[in-house]
Amino acid sequence: MTKISSRYSPEAVESKWYKHWLEKGYFRSSPDDRHPYTIVIPPPNVTGVLHMGHMLNNTVQDTLIRKARLDGMNACWVPGMDHASIATEAKVVRWLREEKKLKKSEVGRDRFVEYAWEWTDKYGGIILNQLKRLGASCDWSREAFTMDEVRSKQVIKVFVDLYRKGKLYRDWRMVNWDPQARTVLSNEEVIYREEQTNLYHVKYRIDGPEDDWVTIATTRPETILGDTAIAVHPDDERYQNLKGKHAIVPLVERRIPIIFDDYVDRSFGTGALKVTPAHDTNDYEIGKRHELEVVDVFTEDGRMSEAAEHFIGDNLFTARKKMVTYLKEQGQLVKLEPYTHSVGRSERTDAVVEPRLSLQWYVKMKPLAQPALGAVMSDEVEFFPKNMKNTYRHWMENIRDWCISRQLWWGHRIPAYYIDDEIFVAETAEEALAEAQNQLEKPQLTLADLKQDEDVLDTWFSSWLWPFSVFDGMESNKDIEYYYPTSVLVTGWDIIFLWVARMIMSGYEWKGERPFDHVYFTGMVRDKQRRKMSKSLGNSPDAIGLIDNYGADGVRFGMLSCSPAGGDLLFDEKLCEQGRNFCNKIWNAMRLVKGWEATAVEEQFSTPGEKVAMDWLHHKMQQVIEQITDDFQNYRLSDALMNLYSFIWNDFCSWYLEMIKPKGEDPLSKETCTVTIATFEELMSLLHPFMPFITEEVWHQLRKRNDGDDCVISEFPIADEFEEERIRDIDFLKDIISKVRDIRNKNGLKVRDELDLIVLEGGDAERVLFDEGINHLALKLGYLNSLKTTRSAPQQGNVLSFVAGADKFYIPLQKEIDQEEELQNVRKELDYQRGFVESVRKKLSNARFVDNAPAQVVEKERQKLADGEKRIDMLEESLKRLQN
Repeated sequence: MTKISSRYSPEAVESKWYKHWLEKGYFRSSPDDRHPYTIVIPPPNVTGVLHMGHMLNNTVQDTLIRKARLDGMNACWVPGMDHASIATEAKVVRWLREEKKLKKSEVGRDRFVEYAWEWTDKYGGIILNQLKRLGASCDWSREAFTMDEVRSKQVIKVFVDLYRKGKLYRDWRMVNWDPQARTVLSNEEVIYREEQTNLYHVKYRIDGPEDDWVTIATTRPETILGDTAIAVHPDDERYQNLKGKHAIVPLVERRIPIIFDDYVDRSFGTGALKVTPAHDTNDYEIGKRHELEVVDVFTEDGRMSEAAEHFIGDNLFTARKKMVTYLKEQGQLVKLEPYTHSVGRSERTDAVVEPRLSLQWYVKMKPLAQPALGAVMSDEVEFFPKNMKNTYRHWMENIRDWCISRQLWWGHRIPAYYIDDEIFVAETAEEALAEAQNQLEKPQLTLADLKQDEDVLDTWFSSWLWPFSVFDGMESNKDIEYYYPTSVLVTGWDIIFLWVARMIMSGYEWKGERPFDHVYFTGMVRDKQRRKMSKSLGNSPDAIGLIDNYGADGVRFGMLSCSPAGGDLLFDEKLCEQGRNFCNKIWNAMRLVKGWEATAVEEQFSTPGEKVAMDWLHHKMQQVIEQITDDFQNYRLSDALMNLYSFIWNDFCSWYLEMIKPKGEDPLSKETCTVTIATFEELMSLLHPFMPFITEEVWHQLRKRNDGDDCVISEFPIADEFEEERIRDIDFLKDIISKVRDIRNKNGLKVRDELDLIVLEGGDAERVLFDEGINHLALKLGYLNSLKTTRSAPQQGNVLSFVAGADKFYIPLQKEIDQEEELQNVRKELDYQRGFVESVRKKLSNARFVDNAPAQVVEKERQKLADGEKRIDMLEESLKRLQN
């Protein structure tokens, strides 16, 4: 027999088994006659590296896919990456500048895209290899990329289809503009936060012979150069004298009308509002109502434009300083006051987002939203946790059209072609040309006459097709028919609008059904102080470093042990340490059992105590399997793991192995050893979805295996019937033994100093403890000399008492008892029991609980109350005895 290492070494084990699983093709999937279980990975950005959010999300996915594999389903987890237009383009621009000394503007579009592919091939995709370290059991042969040929064809097809259905249009609108990335952003890509700035009170001269002035308040004095009106509320008595008058814009001396509009908030600032239609969404709407001129004083990269007439080329903050200086010099800056307001910043670049009038492409969302809203509200697509439905409904009922064009070069170029003012949308330039020749009745047109749209599509426009595009789902094929709809989507709640809602819409639009059965929302990974993890705060651990330190299983345990669906994970590295300790506990238990096996005797039968222990463990295990199965079905993965952790650490390792442990030099019976190893194997199958590496290694250490007999494809145990009374009896014994051990500790008695245990007659303990097998275990585990009954409390000698269940026990000691200390112990236990009884009484006095809870649950609470009241009576009697 090969010697088993005294230490569990995750670094050697993990690489060995992952390589083995890949070589065996266990992760690969193709359609067959089994039930499919499909997950598509939320594609990480091609620029990304593994962070804590990825670790949580992918650990959850791998747990679910491994469980499905053990359940005999055809488990298919599709990996892939997102081309991440804005993030990747920014990386490529920096790479060109730093490594090749080139500017984006110098290389031109086609060459830039070539460089982007070169960068992607060289530096992209690091994260997928990192996921392998975590144990991700994806079908790597199916790896997809949102910009690969298969996905790109489908993206273009969808754009054309929407256009032809009249669900796509192009229009001038006020958009969110990122001056650093030089592209439009969707509302969901703008992050708002409170920031400290100043409110500048500026006076404008009223045009005319009198020395009249009107004062406005603004946070952005640099936009004054684009003002085309001053607005006041029609009912504001302060400004009735200004009807029909004009004001003069400082510095540019532009004459602008004073207009009256209900939008103006009379309580803000001075009640007079400068109107800059080019640079504020609300101002733009006012401008449309009053037919105001639009003066755009900013360039696309956030500098002052020629239309500003002053500070041309300055960035906005420099222009602001210069404008404030000018206003002070002219005596037009009335006052300046500190002001806190909400500022929108780009999710990708953190640049301040500018409202900008721009011609963009939009998807009409309301027609797409209706079936997707109904699907979630009726649970056709089921959310976990359920409360996410309310968030989803609010957004879907107030949905706005989606701006899908982006002013970038890296991405899917919009398949719209122009000849003068005519637009032709087609999947290829050749199709667009044929359409143009036909519609314009100009057969002489050539490809050279077409000008393709310069913009690319929003990254999310490819991502919303992901559940079917990974199977080339715009075309009919075996994969899409077999794997779609997918089983579950695992994602963060923060992209419920950006991604989840849009995928549901696209699923109904192009496949006529939901894209997935369930959506499991993970929470945010935060630190112990509930702060979001970020590089700037320095509170985000290196994910690979954690795996190096604690092993993949230790980290997986740490991520899942406190991660309720939708709830934030308050990460503490000690959780990973707990996971590593759990691995060591399992390893040491395996070594112990294998050591017993080596000396086990074939002819020897199990003792009565061993038989009771095995019987208890079997029933308890069925109960645990039933609970874990229910936890999985309801995505209570954290509960499932901790139930299993408690069972393995406490029930199996700490109690069961102690119950069957050979006494002295006596060997263990072969029967007990065989049952114990079989149970250990079942435990490894149960734990495998959560901690795949340690379970596979222990599975193979427990006994010699045939080729292909691997834990990864074993069977997840199905709960058999169990008797709760068998479980309760041993739980009662454990409670008694724990209290005996507690008395030893408090009184400085050695573990192996034999004691006498006396139990009051007539209670449940008499039935339980005098069963032959349990009696055997009680004497063994408690290191008891004898177990006796008594009709009344012993009155003579130094006797300590305790209550377990609803029974009273006594232990005579050969030493003086500290009466005061014992009094304190009894009072403390009495206080606890009174609090417990009061909490049960409150529960039973709640009519809603009594009327709605299952009858057996209510009955269990009533039994708890009765037992608790009995314990209080016993403790009060002990208190009186000690006081006397």
